[in-house]
Amino acid sequence: MGRRSRKRRTGPVAPVPARSGAGTPHVVPRTHRAPMAEAPKAPWSPFPLVELCVLIALVLIVLGVVTGGERRGAFLACGIALASLAGLELAIREHVAGFRSHSALLAGAAAVAVVLPLFFLTGLPQVALLAVGVAVYTLAFAALRRGFLGRTGGIGFRV
Repeated sequence: MGRRSRKRRTGPVAPVPARSGAGTPHVVPRTHRAPMAEAPKAPWSPFPLVELCVLIALVLIVLGVVTGGERRGAFLACGIALASLAGLELAIREHVAGFRSHSALLAGAAAVAVVLPLFFLTGLPQVALLAVGVAVYTLAFAALRRGFLGRTGGIGFRV
């Protein structure tokens, strides 16, 4: 029988003996895998809104690359913005439901959301904007991480 015909283990991981002569058993850590059945459903669940947004974003990006002239930048900017918003929505939904941790991504989005208006509406120097961004990122990351740990019962990450 080949390797493909063997069933894979789904139960707890058994201790694996160490290869060196130390004699102490080595335990392989179990990964925290999130089954797709636990994936959070969108409020508009049967309608594939996020997938359609990504498709439209890809079309806009391709149009921006292929076409020339003054519309090129608008197509590219709108396509990248739409794809980013679709990904951000999915990350928020998965993080809030405790399905997968997206603490770093969401903290980065919070930092950008705070720093961009400050950049355009105030005359703060770039060092001050960087300091504000780092502070917002750090606080948001800590809060999002604590929230995810609370929702999952102490599991820090899920793959």
